[in-house]
Amino acid sequence: MKTKVSNFTEFRAYYLSEFELYDGEAFITFNIVGIDLDRNEVQVAVSNRGKISVVTHDLMTDKNGRLYFEYGVMFERVYLDEFEEAA
Repeated sequence: MKTKVSNFTEFRAYYLSEFELYDGEAFITFNIVGIDLDRNEVQVAVSNRGKISVVTHDLMTDKNGRLYFEYGVMFERVYLDEFEEAA
């Protein structure tokens, strides 16, 4: 099921914003590199155990209108509004 992303006009404020996720063993750091509203995709740089990769994820909207993408084998939701400006 594909979800249309609509009310996301301030997306430039999220570029290079950072989010850390603890997976039970180590912290994984996400930095937003780009957002493509036409394809409903978000491109993030993922730093995981010393390796950095740029990955494209499907951008989805939950029932409350919050934007997120799913990460990992447990499909953990990573919400864009939880990203913070990198210092």
